[in-house]
Amino acid sequence: MENKFSPGRLVCSIAGRDAGNVYIIIDILSNTMVQVVDGKIRKLAAPKKKNIKHLIAYSQKAGEIEEKKNSGQRITDLEVRNILQRLMVETLVKRG
Repeated sequence: MENKFSPGRLVCSIAGRDAGNVYIIIDILSNTMVQVVDGKIRKLAAPKKKNIKHLIAYSQKAGEIEEKKNSGQRITDLEVRNILQRLMVETLVKRG
């Protein structure tokens, strides 16, 4: 079974000052901590560390983020913003 908190996964913060913000997981730090980015406020140069207890993971995932990360290719903030926007639209369509 695939880990629901993996790079490229769309998540929403449910605790802290950033509650309600949506992010993409960019890195796994430990079993309980991940780094998230949104490409606008939280850029790749300074990702936010979040406890997975404070996140809701959606089923949408950006496979291209995981592929680029695994192959060592560079990911840009613009790509993150575009992917985040696309995944949010998919989430809204699925919710109805």
